[in-house]
Amino acid sequence: MTKFQSVEEVMADMEKYQKLQKNFSQKSSLPKKPGADNECPKCNGKELVFYKVYRDENDEFGTDWAKPCECSARKEWQRRFKSSMVPDEFVDARLDNFNMDTNIQNLMHEMTVDYLQEFSVYTAEDGRQEKKFSNYNFGLIAEVGESSMRELNPVDRAKMKKLKNNFGIGKTHLQMALAKKLVKDGFNVLVVSDVTFIDDLMQARKADDNNESYFKLLDSALKADVLIWDDIGKVSNTEPRERMYYTIINERYKRNKPIVFNSNEDRSSLAEKIGYAGASRLFGECGRYLLEASGKDMRFKEVASNV
Repeated sequence: MTKFQSVEEVMADMEKYQKLQKNFSQKSSLPKKPGADNECPKCNGKELVFYKVYRDENDEFGTDWAKPCECSARKEWQRRFKSSMVPDEFVDARLDNFNMDTNIQNLMHEMTVDYLQEFSVYTAEDGRQEKKFSNYNFGLIAEVGESSMRELNPVDRAKMKKLKNNFGIGKTHLQMALAKKLVKDGFNVLVVSDVTFIDDLMQARKADDNNESYFKLLDSALKADVLIWDDIGKVSNTEPRERMYYTIINERYKRNKPIVFNSNEDRSSLAEKIGYAGASRLFGECGRYLLEASGKDMRFKEVASNV
């Protein structure tokens, strides 16, 4: 039992206990529904703080003015993050919690950090916020792709899988961490998974709504400051899908907007999956930011450590 030497110590301990109780009740309570209790007390959720400016002491009514509330930047970041569609399993992905157990993981991490330096937000002479984009795409792909391995006989495939594995080495983790950092810095980012994205586009193309759904999906991919394309080339190749790939890749090229992508295919097999014209444009705009990577599957390591 704690021994107190004075009344002041007793009062201080009671105050500390009350604070702990308050914190515990806040953490233990159910999530609040949107409403007044959940709004910023300074602006009541309007993201603007209103105030009056008086010209002089004889000005009885003053003029109403407004300025952005300090909560506005935070809420804008939350909206950008929500619209980026970062998968739930990667909400905690950061550059500083990426496992760098191998040389290739160190190189992947270094390249991601370098790529981030290509982006910046600055204030122009007229006071507007301007964005500087990278002039390059950024890709992490396989040395020997999934499709190429399938063409080998079972014995050679098993050997090649051990030598040139591309699964579970951290490609997606790094690029989701990249996406989150760009969102935080003020960029509009869209994260898409190849299978879902291409299937959604193809279904929207067939919808009986004068292509409204299709153009809405396509527009989101073309307008985003940065498009993060996870597992590109995963779906099987068809001529309509090949045209879809080329449309997105080429249109973003014409708008000077980068694509960050990863794939379990190599240069040759990815070109066969998305079309040679699209692949040429995609790879050609990478410069030094295209890395063919292989290593141990970290997912197996995590499973083994939990057994």
